[in-house]
Amino acid sequence: MKIGLLGLVFNAGNKGCQALSYSFLEILDQIAAKNDEIYDISILNILRSNCSFYIHGHSAGGTNPSLVEAMFFGKPIIAFDVIYNRETTENKADYFSSVEELERLLSQNRDYYCNSRSMYEIANRKYRWKIIAEQYEALY
Repeated sequence: MKIGLLGLVFNAGNKGCQALSYSFLEILDQIAAKNDEIYDISILNILRSNCSFYIHGHSAGGTNPSLVEAMFFGKPIIAFDVIYNRETTENKADYFSSVEELERLLSQNRDYYCNSRSMYEIANRKYRWKIIAEQYEALY
């Protein structure tokens, strides 16, 4: 059951992510209230599968595994506008570089179907372990 509780999933060291929020599930009320960090993949998968958007606020390329994981849920991706995020999403996500731009994106009354469909398609085409392993094998 979804509730209106607002919380964050972000890299604890990235202060810019603190402005980003979305609805959590009722079962995570205590975790969100304490602002505990969440590393449990099953909890992250619950959040990602039940969100309306996945907002990726990371500005460093080393955090893209969390972006790739989210892409497999076929939810619209709104990512911080840096080359790493654009490359990972093949320029098919929506991007922001300020809180104001993020607010504008979230307040627009538009269909994000193409964004969500593209994220899922890209993830399946480029980021499956079988495909990654084949790419590594081709190097030898």
